[in-house]
Amino acid sequence: MLAEAPAQESVVAAYGLDGFPFPLVVLALFVIVLCRAQGTYWVGRGVAAGVTRSERVRRLSEGPAMVRAIALLHRWGPIAVTLSFFTVGLQTVVNAAAGLVRMPWLRYTLFMLPGCVAWALIYATVGLGVFLAVVAAAAGSPWGVAGVVAILAAIAVLVVLRRRSRARDALAEAVPAQGSAAAE
Repeated sequence: MLAEAPAQESVVAAYGLDGFPFPLVVLALFVIVLCRAQGTYWVGRGVAAGVTRSERVRRLSEGPAMVRAIALLHRWGPIAVTLSFFTVGLQTVVNAAAGLVRMPWLRYTLFMLPGCVAWALIYATVGLGVFLAVVAAAAGSPWGVAGVVAILAAIAVLVVLRRRSRARDALAEAVPAQGSAAAE
């Protein structure tokens, strides 16, 4: 029995959870993802109800990611909500799409809860461990810090370039439409 204690302590230390009971970490992550998922669902419901008439929100709700998420919901039904928690980047869109298509709240919640549990367990073990390992590697080396900064800068540049490209495309579509209206 005494020989097991150091092994358990090293596992807890490996995930950076020293001082935090594992069940408490899982519970905290579960509450976080539950609030985020429900909030995203209700934002989708609000957009569907016409709460906001913002052009940006309209474009997001009709964008390619949302169209794919709605198609996924139509194809797989509410199980798509559960499975979305095993992905990175898709779960937010699927949760918003569930609200946008006005999936009944109780059905949505019943399929969301197992996904929240899975997400909390994944992030409390593997996800948190990877994150903490990256932070520790970056903090322990100037090259690590430079690498993280370079990656973040590259992501920022890609986001800016993508937005500019979309704005340019939208302008190009609008200009011929105005020109043809003036010609008539």
